[in-house]
Amino acid sequence: MTCKTEECARRLVEALSAAGKTLAGAESCTGGLIASEITSVSGASAVFCGAVVSYTNQVKNQVLGVCQNTLDEFTAVSEEVAAQMAEGAARLMKTDFAYSVTGYAGPGGGTPDKPVGTVCFGFCSGFGTQNQKTKTATVHFEGDRNQVRVQAAIYVLKTLAEIL
Repeated sequence: MTCKTEECARRLVEALSAAGKTLAGAESCTGGLIASEITSVSGASAVFCGAVVSYTNQVKNQVLGVCQNTLDEFTAVSEEVAAQMAEGAARLMKTDFAYSVTGYAGPGGGTPDKPVGTVCFGFCSGFGTQNQKTKTATVHFEGDRNQVRVQAAIYVLKTLAEIL
């Protein structure tokens, strides 16, 4: 099933509201696009606490708490970094769920093993509890910079709605 970002965001806000849960985010290559779509939904303020646009490794490290060793060993575009970004957002904003996205939207920046269009995602639930779970995924999207960013945003919104 496909949906536009607005539709997916509305469904997510409704699911969070129905479950009485809260959400935070950490975005790199999407630059706040996901947060923008969520906050365009009336009533989102009851469930969405905010997002950190962590476009540089310095912000990933100093604000979100991503370990410098992880950045050095795996690079910013990795599931290891995506996991720590999501956990950092959940910790900072004390939410039930958190998402993260980091990748190469293009047209430059890719590598032979991680070409442009490679995006890594993190999804954290139950941060700081015995039930804490962090899941990650890597997806390769086709298209130009904007198309990669939109596809990544839809992936996050749909995945979060499925998790709920």
